[in-house]
Amino acid sequence: MPEKAREELSRAVSAVLAAVRAMPDAVTIAPELQQIANASERGYFLPDEDESVRLRYLQYLSARAALLEIPAMLLDESVREDWLDELPAFVTAFAAACVLIRATSFVTELAVANPVLWKKLDEEDLRVGLPRKTFTGLYRSLASPESLARIRAAAEFYDEHQDRIRKLADDPEIGPVVGLLATEAGRIERRKREAVRRHLVYRWFSFQRRQRSAWRQVMFGLFEAGGSAIAELRQPGIKPPGAPKRLTPALRDELLASLRPGDVCVTRHDDALSNLFLPGFWPHACLYLGDIEERRALGVSLPGEREARSGGQTRFLESKKDGVRFRAAEETLAVDACVVIRPALERSDLARAIGRAMEHEGKLYDFLFDFRTSDRLACTEVIYRGFHGIGPVAFQLKEVSGRKCLPAEDLLDQALGCGFRVHATVGLEGNRVLFGEAAEQALRATR
Repeated sequence: MPEKAREELSRAVSAVLAAVRAMPDAVTIAPELQQIANASERGYFLPDEDESVRLRYLQYLSARAALLEIPAMLLDESVREDWLDELPAFVTAFAAACVLIRATSFVTELAVANPVLWKKLDEEDLRVGLPRKTFTGLYRSLASPESLARIRAAAEFYDEHQDRIRKLADDPEIGPVVGLLATEAGRIERRKREAVRRHLVYRWFSFQRRQRSAWRQVMFGLFEAGGSAIAELRQPGIKPPGAPKRLTPALRDELLASLRPGDVCVTRHDDALSNLFLPGFWPHACLYLGDIEERRALGVSLPGEREARSGGQTRFLESKKDGVRFRAAEETLAVDACVVIRPALERSDLARAIGRAMEHEGKLYDFLFDFRTSDRLACTEVIYRGFHGIGPVAFQLKEVSGRKCLPAEDLLDQALGCGFRVHATVGLEGNRVLFGEAAEQALRATR
């Protein structure tokens, strides 16, 4: 497999494994289930129950959005004639579909049994760009005959080639997803039986599938209904579809020329769905590592294999849906706005903070934003675990619906309170990079 394709597969696998943990089931949301029962009995949610249930729903939507992007991560526009040509990609995309269908089925069945919950999930929430009747749209996408037909087509292929798929279990990259599919086997069979009830639709779809590329028609189509339902959540009207990021290549290069290892970049996408349950102007953070020469001068370095594979392009450590990874500036700074804050640390302390943060590279993303554990990390947790306790830097976690975390807005406030200073902003006042006092004023205007 070409290096680029393997890298994309690795990212997709990481996104699937991370999203699984955030998907609701009877065990993970037991406290919320009791709150739903109490609300159903009285006919409405109390404010604390409302906050808790809404948080869980937004976490589900965030993980769902990550899964919906899997086919685009794995496939280009070329026509595939046979799924066997791309078996690892099929397994990953099908696993994402199974997890998505299972979680959506759980949520819809819960809402059908509790109309007060359905009404709550359909409420508009302008703070996070959530339109009315979002949940109703998700329900319709799950129940569509076309979706069931595609599920059956993919499930039949999976059954027919299980022996070949099981052989991938020993692959270090794809093995965890093969194991995940094994746990979904019973649910896959139930989905096939549901699709049988739509036999005529399946016959029509199967005919079309034989006439065109099975891979693209089924796997893209399988996610299409859910994708159209979620698309409204990208805060429509803020930016035209496909509009470029406001941080242009020229602005990015100007900003990069001023950065130093250890700088923290807090960024924003104008229409992003990410971090719905942590609203605020600044939702995301990453750590600038410098280029090879800067890292060597500071006494920190990437693992040899990673440095070689990056071709000298690594500049950032960032946690996104595909996990905590070393990334190029072209990826990390593809944003609409950015503020850079710089720690006031001695070189030895700065090297220690960067080294501590780099130890978490390779971990999965934490869609639940629970900082009490360190096996999976959200974006701001990379900064928290790197810098907390070094020199004067100390962060206080914030409780959000029972979970300890550090939203990016709080990260900014606390960092500035323990010695960090505003170095630069971009994307806030026209097409220019601001430094010093001008940058501080631009940041204050966003608070």
